[in-house]
Amino acid sequence: MKRLVKITLMLGVAFATAGIASAQNSKADKKEKIKEMVEGNRYFFEADYAVPQRGESRQLTDMYDLKISKDSITAYLPYFGRAYMAPNPGSDEGGIKFTTTDFSYNEKQGKKGGWQISIKPKDNNMNNWRDVQQMQLDISADGYASLEVISSHRDPILFQGSIVAKE
Repeated sequence: MKRLVKITLMLGVAFATAGIASAQNSKADKKEKIKEMVEGNRYFFEADYAVPQRGESRQLTDMYDLKISKDSITAYLPYFGRAYMAPNPGSDEGGIKFTTTDFSYNEKQGKKGGWQISIKPKDNNMNNWRDVQQMQLDISADGYASLEVISSHRDPILFQGSIVAKE
């Protein structure tokens, strides 16, 4: 009976050790995949929460994202906050929605293996009520991220989410 208990205990320790090693390998693989996506400029930022400058933060239920590639940036994000210029009443053009191919993209290594990315669209139009001046994207090595959007005619807004592979 003692022998059976010892064998069971040894098997349990072996399986636990294998599980920990597997989890560490998958975490390291995930970090390497995030690094490749960010350094290759091919990824999506998927927003889970919106944190406006005024008011309460909101969990986002729809699919909102920022698509990053070497030659273009496409934003499809909601906006909550104070706008100093707005679309015509009855219009469905709200939010932060644009595509640009003329932008500056500066990447800097951040703390603990993360990145700080500054994106500035260059095709600014100050007469456009939703003109985005700058986006600051902070990415952790694990793929969690926050995105701050600064516009000409609206209060800044912060989004929290994660980085995923671009399809």
